[in-house]
Amino acid sequence: MAHIYQVPDGFTEQDTIRLNKLNALIEQGRNPYEITTYDRTHTSGQIREGYDALEDQTVRIAGRILGKHIMGKASFARIQDPDGTMQIYVKRDDVGEEPYKDFKALDIGDIIGVQGRVFKTKTGEISVHTEKLELLTKSLHPLPEKFHGLTDTDTRYRQRYVDLIVNPEVKDTFIKRSLILRELRAFLDGRGYLEVDTPILTPFEIGAAAKPFYTHHNTLDMDMVLRIETELYLKRLIVGGLDRVYEVGRIFRNEGMDTKHNPEFTTIELYEAYTDFHGMMDLVEDMMKTVTHVKKYSGVDFADWKTDEDAIACAKAHHVELPEVPTKGAILAEFFDAFVEDKLIQPTFIYDYPVEISPLAKRKPDDPAFTERFEYFINATEFGNAFSELNDPLDQRERFEKQVAERKALDPNSGAQVDYDYVNALEYGMPPTGGLGFGVDRLVMLLTNSDSIRDVLLFPTMKPLD
Repeated sequence: MAHIYQVPDGFTEQDTIRLNKLNALIEQGRNPYEITTYDRTHTSGQIREGYDALEDQTVRIAGRILGKHIMGKASFARIQDPDGTMQIYVKRDDVGEEPYKDFKALDIGDIIGVQGRVFKTKTGEISVHTEKLELLTKSLHPLPEKFHGLTDTDTRYRQRYVDLIVNPEVKDTFIKRSLILRELRAFLDGRGYLEVDTPILTPFEIGAAAKPFYTHHNTLDMDMVLRIETELYLKRLIVGGLDRVYEVGRIFRNEGMDTKHNPEFTTIELYEAYTDFHGMMDLVEDMMKTVTHVKKYSGVDFADWKTDEDAIACAKAHHVELPEVPTKGAILAEFFDAFVEDKLIQPTFIYDYPVEISPLAKRKPDDPAFTERFEYFINATEFGNAFSELNDPLDQRERFEKQVAERKALDPNSGAQVDYDYVNALEYGMPPTGGLGFGVDRLVMLLTNSDSIRDVLLFPTMKPLD
């Protein structure tokens, strides 16, 4: 006996009508969910592009019904597939009386397979004249109303599957994202870089400022953290003799959310032996238009600060927020955020960062208070960060230990630890190395003219509705 479905909780009247149609099909032994395959010969795009050769030829296409226009004995419908939409013409005398009746009972959102001949209507629209039609999947919820669509951003992010159906520009954004990643990989592969994978779960929290997510490994009975960067493992590979490596990596940070930040995001980090931060600039030089200095906009000069107390007093005088550890270098970064970043509209390199906020970068030989580091900005947004990588294991050990001590002073319960294994790797010897890391999501935002990081993440982090 056929299994008839009961109405689930939360179904609307329209949902229930669709469910009843499904149950009627099941009673007739025509459950569409039991269909396992459909042999498509073409997509809508292939038909449009190859019309001259396909005219009057039989094709098999499949897709979701987006619209229907019933006209007695003949009707039109529009179906959506990965390449766009295609109009189909359905005539009762061609498909048969019962199949035509079934077609008229179909709902917007149902997924169908169509076999028919390619032709042009009197208005010149390429269409498929239907010979056979098959319901492949029954849609139990109506799509958003045509003229208002799915416009609520919260619903769009939560129900991305509906967003992709009804908003074609959204699908275009994610197709572009995939193409951008493909081109980035091709760019690096073409320069001899090797793509690698490094651990997402790490054994302890490093001393960096970013806050991690914790989890627990049951078999080992130990807490672990989700990585906040890929850097230290990648540089271990440089030590091991892989001279050019990169990773397209998912990163996790237990921090705030806004239009430029999501708790999980994608970066590309790359490292190249026997080069420095100037070599990294060469990789992104097409993005550079101007180079500017902090004092141009803020009216203060780092050189005037002789002590941390001088920097603190200056910050208070200019109403600049003090960082958790108010050193000269950290306060300089706050001045940059307050006075400079929103001015950097054209692609701009900012270089020579204070050592206090650059624990993995080499010091400048002629001014050890600064490091060989740059960040680049476009449209008032930071897009990437690069160093001449610190390869002095003794200096690295001291910086790590100071960093962890500062973290524990701020939070005695912090699980931050020094990554002594990384220090040990440096003690074996890492060649001079340049490194670059940049956010893929922000780059996609720029190239697709998207206002929020959520617009370029298929499934952004959302607070549950309940």
